[in-house]
Amino acid sequence: MSDLPIRAVLPDVLSALRGHAGCVLIAPPGAGKTTAVAPALLGEDWCTGTVILLSPRRVAARAAAERMAELLGEKAGETIGYVTRLDTKRSGHTRVLVMTEAIFVSTILSDPDLTGISAVLFDEAHERHLDSDLGLALAIETREILREDLRIVVMSATIDGTRFASLLRGDTPVVASEGKAFPLVVRWLGASPDLRIEDAVTSAVLTAWREQQGDVLAFLPGVREIERVAERLAARLPDALVLPLHGQCEPAAQRAAIRRDPQGRRRIVLATAIAETSLTLDGVSVVVDSGLSRRAEFDKAAGVTRLVTHRASRASAAQRAGRAARQQPGTAYRLWEEAAHAGRPEFDPPEMLTSDLAPLTLSLAQWGAGEPAAMAWLDPPPAPALDAARRQLAALGALDAEGRITPFGREVASLPIEPAQAAMVLRASKIGAGETAARLALLLQERGLGGRSEDLAQRLSRWDADRSPRAGASRKLADGWARRARSLVSSRSPVRAASPRDQVPLGVLLALGRPDMVARRRDTSGETWLSAGGRGYVLDPASPLASREWLAIGDAQGQAKGARILSGAALESAEVEEWLSERIERRSVLRWNEAEGRVEARLERRMGAITLASGPDPAPDPEAISAFLLDRVREKGLTLVPFGKSSLSLLRRARYAGLEALSEEALLADLGLWLAPLLGRRLDALDKGALHDALRGRLTWDDQQALERLAPPEFRSPAGTSHAIDYEDEGGPSVEVRVQALFGLDTHPTFGEPPQPLLLKLTSPAGRPIQTTRDLSGFWRGSWRDVQRDMKGRYPKHRWPDEPWAEDPSLKTRNAFEASRGR
Repeated sequence: MSDLPIRAVLPDVLSALRGHAGCVLIAPPGAGKTTAVAPALLGEDWCTGTVILLSPRRVAARAAAERMAELLGEKAGETIGYVTRLDTKRSGHTRVLVMTEAIFVSTILSDPDLTGISAVLFDEAHERHLDSDLGLALAIETREILREDLRIVVMSATIDGTRFASLLRGDTPVVASEGKAFPLVVRWLGASPDLRIEDAVTSAVLTAWREQQGDVLAFLPGVREIERVAERLAARLPDALVLPLHGQCEPAAQRAAIRRDPQGRRRIVLATAIAETSLTLDGVSVVVDSGLSRRAEFDKAAGVTRLVTHRASRASAAQRAGRAARQQPGTAYRLWEEAAHAGRPEFDPPEMLTSDLAPLTLSLAQWGAGEPAAMAWLDPPPAPALDAARRQLAALGALDAEGRITPFGREVASLPIEPAQAAMVLRASKIGAGETAARLALLLQERGLGGRSEDLAQRLSRWDADRSPRAGASRKLADGWARRARSLVSSRSPVRAASPRDQVPLGVLLALGRPDMVARRRDTSGETWLSAGGRGYVLDPASPLASREWLAIGDAQGQAKGARILSGAALESAEVEEWLSERIERRSVLRWNEAEGRVEARLERRMGAITLASGPDPAPDPEAISAFLLDRVREKGLTLVPFGKSSLSLLRRARYAGLEALSEEALLADLGLWLAPLLGRRLDALDKGALHDALRGRLTWDDQQALERLAPPEFRSPAGTSHAIDYEDEGGPSVEVRVQALFGLDTHPTFGEPPQPLLLKLTSPAGRPIQTTRDLSGFWRGSWRDVQRDMKGRYPKHRWPDEPWAEDPSLKTRNAFEASRGR
């Protein structure tokens, strides 16, 4: 212990804490900060109470406490103790208490004064766990408002000391330890895209085992990959000691992976990212790094937290490689190319940016934080994620409409589990099923407990029969939650006693916390499911749950439109009707029948997005139908309205004249005023005359006068014929007229104010186009000659004079015209 590099800077740390309320300590892996700093504080005059050392993981917390106790010649639970979710050792003599970050958050929320606590040390702060960031923000606020004497120390190997010092206060000292650097050789094995990761890691471990001395530590993304590599190594190295190290291991197995083998055998430790920091694995001088890590990320669309495999960051890779050179020179084998290393992210993203913020939001509401953004964050909670969390908590009944914590919310917050599961346990306690619900909650949190079946009933049964220390500790923890929930509920009203005859189905218990996750099978194979929340899920058809019609989803992973169900509990239809009847509603539903062009009204019994029964609605609400049709017109536009010719002409003229009352925007905005009174169940049945009157009624007297001046409806020819003006012609307002109707007219006709030339589309007696012009006088004296020559041959019975501007207009044939003149 005396040769630990941290010893060189401990005087600086102690001096900093004598004159300041905080300190930032930067020390590389192996320097000894985790085990040396906290005991060193106990002799300081200001340190009259307990020193809390926060660890990001249970394994690290227990290992750190046991190592510190060993250095004092004691057992854990005496001067040095620890508190984790499944294991606690402390006594009245404990002065240094190692705990996980989540437990510290619960501690400070229940006792904001941190009574009896002299210092809080945040170890491995660079990992930026959600509970670490939250715990630090709460501790800083406690020190600023309630406890000026509280010391806060932030420790890590890779953090930006200046940022943390600024967060703690601008004058907070930063102490750096050089550490002891043993030589480290990095070997780049390159990626093998055609190999499964477990095969690639197995090959690399065999190479390292053959080429190097000392124990081997291999990093893999998850438990299943660890088990597969262990199987392969057992076949290739039957005499080697292969040990797993992950959160699901029993404490004894974790200790065996951390410490040297008592018999001196070489070990191969297969670990998740749990071994990146905090832990020193005795005897390890070789690291094999898969280059992958698996992180929990909240899928906002699906409403579930899923495990996602990513490339490990450069910072993580450095931490992993450093495990090989903590006690002696070491070698790190990396399963990617050196040239690709710079393309990896520098750091893993803070959990604040990727996690479900419902637990944090509830904690802040319990704390009384009026404006979360004003607290001390390195990265403040994203506003959209906070809003989503508030909605989720409000749906649970944990927050009121103003975002304040409710009495039920305080009960939810008092249980050390995520809000939805806490709500499940509390509501289950009300009906005498709190113990089962608490065990369900723990099953959902502790991966591997009770096996890996998707069927939570099977896992619960196996867990009940499991007599391992981990299973027993887990049952004890869940039973403690149940007792706490029962005491909270019984303080408000009587609790119904549970009985075998009145056992609540597991699926019903799950629905008490997440009713939106109740799902119904959509196909015969049981592969696709629809949840009450409206999201689709998929299930392995070989799952024991695939044959059931209903289930409550406990956990899912993947994309929002097809998240894979990882666990659930079956439900019978009768159970849904009996236990979840308050979630079932009977309502009239309107749909658009595209084939028939009408609104279809049906009566449905639904649980959220799941339809239980459906039939025609004989008496739908006329106002609801009207609102439905109006919404459809708003969505699709006015083209859905069957305007007649007169209405279309009116709209085109008004548009040309610039009358706002009949613009598309104004009409869509006022649908309820002019269209709603005319609606039935079919748009195509609307009375066209009534539609025209409704449109005309929107025009004031001044609008109507302006419409006539600026956009007259028709043009009257010299022959007395009327021709509708087309205001949507690409060439501008136009009329189509037989050329004989314009005889005698030598000036071009105009319209509007100021007068504008009307585009004339001249036709033959048969209505075929012969000329388009905006200069009638020029046409008469120009190209008329060519038209005259052509038309005389085609229509010899009609007049084709040399000087049409001097002729009387008439559509009659030449003989009829002359007869009418008395010739």
